[in-house]
Amino acid sequence: MKRLLRMLAVAGVIALMSTALFGCGQGGQEGQEGGEGGEEAKGQVELGYVEWDSEIASTNVVKKVLEDQGYEVKITAVDAGIMWTGIGNGDFDGIVAAWLPGTHGDYYEKVKDNVENLGPNLDGAKIGLAVPAYMDINSIDELNSVKDELDGEIIGIEPGAGIMSATEKAIEDYSLDLNLKDSSTAAMTATLKSKIENEEAVVVTEWTPHWPFAAWDLKYLEDPEGSYGGEEHIATIVRPGLKEEMPDVYKILDNFYWSPKDMETVMLNTQQGLKPAEAAAQWIENNQDKVSKWVE
Repeated sequence: MKRLLRMLAVAGVIALMSTALFGCGQGGQEGQEGGEGGEEAKGQVELGYVEWDSEIASTNVVKKVLEDQGYEVKITAVDAGIMWTGIGNGDFDGIVAAWLPGTHGDYYEKVKDNVENLGPNLDGAKIGLAVPAYMDINSIDELNSVKDELDGEIIGIEPGAGIMSATEKAIEDYSLDLNLKDSSTAAMTATLKSKIENEEAVVVTEWTPHWPFAAWDLKYLEDPEGSYGGEEHIATIVRPGLKEEMPDVYKILDNFYWSPKDMETVMLNTQQGLKPAEAAAQWIENNQDKVSKWVE
């Protein structure tokens, strides 16, 4: 009997030691994953964006900054409606591609109670209709006078983009005898390039910041009816709970702010042959003073 009691006592001690050791092991692993200097990613972050040159630039810059801070970052290109539905449903952790108050205003109104608006990450944005400077018209209400030269078309971008709905409004506001042709940002800029090389008439949907204004001599047509609204900004929107769950990610997204010139630099480098991620990395390397304020 005594032998049995001794065996049970020894087994109990072993069990207690195993439990203690196992518990310490788990705690140590958790501390390593969350601790400073750990090799594993701090967590996964997903950003949504519309596949405009401007938003490709900003989203890749933010992606690289977050990756440099130890996060695994997934970026997902979608149409504007899906981007806003995604952030409204919490499918994305954040977006840095919200053109407000005009271009994406209708989308924002639908989800504003389900998201957190961190404010502008870029001021001085604008949308409208643009033509080559060599064209003799200066206002949208003059477009009907050159409709034959334009083949009856305004060259647009992706269907669903806010600038497309604003252009539909402009067609009504100015009783334009022109059709809005949807395409893609790449197709629109390719058409613009071809027309300019041949000094032909063309009118396109455009926005600032965008690299074509740096590449060619373009001008916005005046908009006396205000179809395109006034100056816009690009805002950062995040899902509820991000601040509590990923405070460092929230801080970086909240601090992210740059200028139209910064954005155009990334866009131009991409246009000239760098991949978006390469252009973003190059800009970050050359602007450490600005980036350090986002992560501090």
